[in-house]
Formats: sequence, structure tokens, C-alpha cells
Amino acid sequence: MKNPRLNFVLPALTVLIYACSVRVANKFGTADLSQKETPPAAAAIRKDTLREALSFDLTPLTPEQSRKRFILPEGYHMELVASEPMITEPVAITWDGNAKMYVAQMETYTQDADGTGTKDPKSRVMLLEDTDNDGKMDKSSVFIKDLILPRMILCVNHELLVNETDTYDIFSYKDTNGDGVADEKKPVYTVGKVAPGNLEHQRSGLIWNLDNYIYQTVDPIRFRYVNGVLQPDSLHSGSNGQWGLTHDNYGRLFYSRGGGENAGSGFQINPKYGQLEFADAYSEEKFSPVWSKIQNPDVQGGLPRVRPDSTLNHFTSANGQSIFRGDRLPADLVGDYIINEPVARIIRRAKVINREGKTYLENAYDHKEFIASTDTYFRPVNTYTGPDGFLYIVDMSRGIIQESNWTQKGSYLRGKIDYYGLAKVNQRGRIWRLVHDGYKAGPKPKMLDVPASSLVKFLDHPNGWWRDNAQRQIIILGDKSVVADLKAMATGQKSVSAVGRLHALWTLEGLNEINKELLTVALRDKDPQIRRAAIWMSEPYIKKNDNQWIEQLGRLKMDESFDVKTQLLLSFGASKNESAKKIVQDILAENPNNEMLASVKKSTDRNEDAKIYGAKLAGFTPAERKLILGGGEIYKGMCSPCHGGDGRGLPTNAAPPLRGAKHVSADKEIAIRILLHGLKGPIEGKTYPSEMASMKDNSDEWIASVLSYVRYEFVGTSMRVGKGRQSAVVQPSDVKALREKYSTVKTAWTIDAFDELFAPVNRN
Repeated sequence: MKNPRLNFVLPALTVLIYACSVRVANKFGTADLSQKETPPAAAAIRKDTLREALSFDLTPLTPEQSRKRFILPEGYHMELVASEPMITEPVAITWDGNAKMYVAQMETYTQDADGTGTKDPKSRVMLLEDTDNDGKMDKSSVFIKDLILPRMILCVNHELLVNETDTYDIFSYKDTNGDGVADEKKPVYTVGKVAPGNLEHQRSGLIWNLDNYIYQTVDPIRFRYVNGVLQPDSLHSGSNGQWGLTHDNYGRLFYSRGGGENAGSGFQINPKYGQLEFADAYSEEKFSPVWSKIQNPDVQGGLPRVRPDSTLNHFTSANGQSIFRGDRLPADLVGDYIINEPVARIIRRAKVINREGKTYLENAYDHKEFIASTDTYFRPVNTYTGPDGFLYIVDMSRGIIQESNWTQKGSYLRGKIDYYGLAKVNQRGRIWRLVHDGYKAGPKPKMLDVPASSLVKFLDHPNGWWRDNAQRQIIILGDKSVVADLKAMATGQKSVSAVGRLHALWTLEGLNEINKELLTVALRDKDPQIRRAAIWMSEPYIKKNDNQWIEQLGRLKMDESFDVKTQLLLSFGASKNESAKKIVQDILAENPNNEMLASVKKSTDRNEDAKIYGAKLAGFTPAERKLILGGGEIYKGMCSPCHGGDGRGLPTNAAPPLRGAKHVSADKEIAIRILLHGLKGPIEGKTYPSEMASMKDNSDEWIASVLSYVRYEFVGTSMRVGKGRQSAVVQPSDVKALREKYSTVKTAWTIDAFDELFAPVNRN
């Protein structure tokens, strides 16, 4: 028998649910469906979707409450390592050789939607310790204070290398009396000029790679640590990436480009050899979509970047990646690519697949993520393999995760920030570690103040963190008494794993103890990654045109490993030696259908062209050459993540292509006004996920340099008649004049607004 009271309640409850659902759904933007940029699919919001919208909980959670909101694979659990008030606004961490943790904190990052006080020198680096070995930090001190948004940190022996926002300079800090506070500061790399650009477009990383070079993102430079200073080495084709940088067991670097909506880049070849990307390195259909467990209305891209249920549909802010190399989680996780998406509140796990030398990334799960959270304020920005063998996650735990240049009044994102009050949630932060049933934390390392001889065995440790730190510490100590032991490891006289032999080889390289005898053995090693490394280390002999050695390397041209053949092409790419050229041609002839090998040859050729790029500018005055070349450096570091290194855009279609674009090649006033005030709306009938932000905070010379390079490099042939390429140059005085003329303009331009300027250009 039916319950009459129940029959009465259900219709009323249905109306109530529907009313609440519509009200909440409107917060997500469904009331804005009449806007031009809204795709038709956005209108197809279902009733069940509207009810799901209630899951966007605005309540700031305690660390314990947040821990319970993680959705993890079976057997995995999250543990809290540190949280506010011990830390606030954490962005990066590093450990010294004894597992003391340093935390870089951007404590003035977007404290309100207008970015008030962002560049105030109030940020800090904290020093944390776990004194009772329970995995949770219980002791803290302010190691460095009064910094401007510290962005890169690296431990070298007892010192901490630190780079701040708006400067290229890197300083070393040291605590000489053991009180947990740095009392000694010295420069290790100085440029002496301000680093231009928005803080989101500046460097990150500072990782000591297997090859003993220290890499960073954005800027076209890497370093060698020698006698307490950083010696720079240019990357002629530019660097890569934005926030986040990591490497695998074999020295392969993995960058990402959040601005270009690219969750992985630069992992095909080392940037020393040039730039090489493949559109199919990961699937646009299977890898790029993200799978949030809550609604994500606070996305800078607006409605085109959310599904009908208001979940993020694509990577928009990929960052803080790592290759898991620990030994205290399931073995099938080792070698996997871990990357954050803080807008979706998820962390992706991807398999790194090698097919005939070409690397691919594939989501480890189907339509779901490795780690997801229903905590609205979970904002993962970095991941690491820890000294205890677990995976560490840096969580800013805040409302706004976008820098204020993209949260200005009138923007889609600003509307959501103000509506939900997201700016009120800041000055928090958590560091988590991912653990698993049946695995205990590894022992705490003691690598400082011990002789190099006691570190050698750690080169064969199952945890990559231990191997990396042992290699670095032995090289920094410079103790040659361990050379014999290292040679025994590298040549297999001591029974160690392949990665142990590999680290022994690179440690010898760092101690300047590599010779042909060692390399001859390594070239015959059964592990292809050691054969590859031996070719890599042979480049000094190649550079000296050592014909006998070049011919010995050439015997590997038929190697079964495509990684080995690829490295031959890379290492021989700069050689003018006829034998080296013949080996390269033989490899290509024997593998005519291998895309990786053919592309590597093109990349190394372009890289060699980049080394002599100045020769192409002979027709310009020295001042004009300076503008174009300076703009090229800026473009490669800051603009290419969205527009592509060749100006043709990216597979993700994050931003319009610049090569041949009429708003680039037309009257230079148009291009200047775009950089000064930004550009929004459709471009040639196509809508992009985000608008071009204003760059007016940069100097007149900075803007003139970027535009001069873009117009010089990407315009069509019409720009190269008459005065030729010189017509591409934009002078700082041109920028200054338009800055003054349009000083009252506060909003971005649209292409339609430039029609009157386009018309006379097109008629000509």
C-alpha cells in the first residue's frame, strides 16, 4: 500500500532539489549560456548534472578533513607531512643529504584577485625536520626571510641555492651555527638585470640531472656546478616548459607548458640538441581530457573549457611533474609520469612508452585519475620522490590558483572568484605523502659530513633519490680516492644493477675521470641505456675529430636499440667530420620509415643553424639585431608555450598561430596595441580557450624586442619586399608613443576593433 504522506512529500522535495540545483548551476555559468563563446554543448545540462553541481563545497577544510576527501586506487593512502601554520603558500621543496626539508613559499602570491602586494619582499624559505621519524614534520625554522616569491631551490652539500622572481641571479645560503637560520649568503650566478615577464612566465626547476648539468625551465641556459659557482652553458634552440621539471633514471628531461595546455613536452631529446615535439606524443582524445570528481567553475578558459556538468574538460594548468623513482610504493608505479592539474583538483599518472625510440605518454587509467580530491581548495603544484621512497605532493590549498594578470575585473574567471569568495581562502598549505598498504618508509639518509667512500654504495640504491644525491655529493666533495671503486662498479667488476653502473659512470664523468678504456667497456654493456650514455660521454672525442673513436662509435649504428641509434644522431649532429656524417646517413638509410630518427636529424640541423643565427641578421644595424635577438630569447622562453616555437601554434590550440597572422604582419601599431592591452574574442572566426593578457607592465624595449622577433621570424613574404626584413623592426619609441596615446585603455582589444587599420593595409 502506498504511503499517502510520502506521495505528498516527494513532489515538494523534487521542486526543492530542482530549485537548489538551478541556483547552484547558475553559479557555474549556465546563466551565461547566451554568451557568444559558449559552445552549443554547454546548453545541454541535464537534470542529474544540475544536482551534481551541489558537490562544489566552499567550506575550507582542516588537513584531516581534506585527507579524507582524496579518492585513490585501492591500497593507497595519503598522509600529512606538514600544514599551516607551520607552512603557508608552499610551491617547491627539496631535501638535503640528511633529509631535512626546505620549503619555498610564495606568501604574497595572489592574496586578492587584484594581486595587491604580490612583489612585496615578504616570502620565506622554511626549514622543516622530522625529529621522531614518524613521517610528519615537528620542527621548523625560518631559514630565509624577506624574499620576493622564491621559485627555485636546490641543496648542494650544506648550502641551499635559491632564485627569486624577477631576477636571474641565484644565491647560496648557509647556516653556519646550526640554529636553522641562514647566516651566510653568497652569489653563485649573477646577471645583474631584472628578469622580465609575468611571474608565471619565469623559470622553475633547478634540478641536477644524471648528466651533471643543472637544468631549469624557460631560460635558454643550463649550469655546471664547479668550485661553488654555477657555470652557464647556452641552449641554442632555447629551453622549454613553465612550472615544473623532472628527469627519469636515464637523464631524460620532462617539461610541461601550462599556458599551452600541454601536460608534457620536451621529453623526446635533451634541449642541448634542439627542440623536438610530436603532436601524437600523447593522445588528444585519451590523454588531454581530465576527470575531476567535483565541478570546476573557476577556470580561466571559461565555458569552452568545462563540460556540461561543469567539470574541467582538458588540461589547462599542468605543472609540478615528476617521474616516480622511489622504492616504497608498488613497483608498477616506478618510472611513471606524475603531473598535477590544480584546476581539476587531480593528479595524473601516465605510462611512459618507448616505441622505436619515440616516447609517448598514456593515461594509466580509463576516464579517471590516479589521485583526485573533492576538497575545493586542493591545489597541487609540485610532486617529488622523497628520501623515504614515497611520493610527495605540494598543495597550496587555496582559493585562487591563477596569477592576478588573468583575474582582472571583467574576466570570466574574476566573476567566478568574486561570486564564490575564493580570494578569501589563502595563507594555507599542505605537504602530503602518498603511501601504500604493506610498505614502510625507508631509512633516513645520512649523506652529509661523511666521506665519499661511504656514499659509493648508494649509487646502486633502489630509490632514485638516494642515487641522485650520492652522485651529487661525491662530485661536490671531489674526492678522487673513490675513483677505483667507481670504475669497478661501472665496468661490472662489482656486481651492481644497470642503474648502479650508470650512476657510477656519470659520477666518474663529474669527477673528470672518464677515459676511452671505460667507455669501450660501456659501449659493449648489455644494457642499452649504458651504451647510450657511453656515446653521450664520448662527445669531447667527437668534437676533437678523433676518427678512430668516431669509427668505433659507428659500430653501434646497427644496434638493436633505437635509443642508441638516436643518441648517435644527436652526438654526431654537430660534427663536420666526414666519417660521422657517413654514419648518420647510414643510420637514416637503414631506417627509412622511422619517424624519430628522421626528426632527430632535422632537429640537430636546426640547432646548428641556431648557433650561427646571427649571420642571418647581417643586413640590420647592431641596434636592430639586438632587438630581434633579445626578442627571440623572450619568445622562446615565454611565448612559445602557447604559440609554439615555430609560431604555428600547438596541437592543443591553446592560442592562435602567429606565422602569417595578419594582426602580426599588418601595420605594427596593431601588434603593439595587442601587447600593451591584450586581445580577446574570436580570431579569424575561431575562439580560443583564453585571451591574450596585457604585457604593458614590461618596458618599451621589451615589447619592441618581442614584436621585432615575431615580425622578423613569422611574417609572410610581403614583409620582405622593398626594405626587406628591416620593415619588421619595432622601435621602443614606437611603443612609447602608443602607450601614451592609449594610456586610458583598460580592457583588451578585439580583432573587430582593428578593422579600420586592417582595411588600408589589405588594399595596399
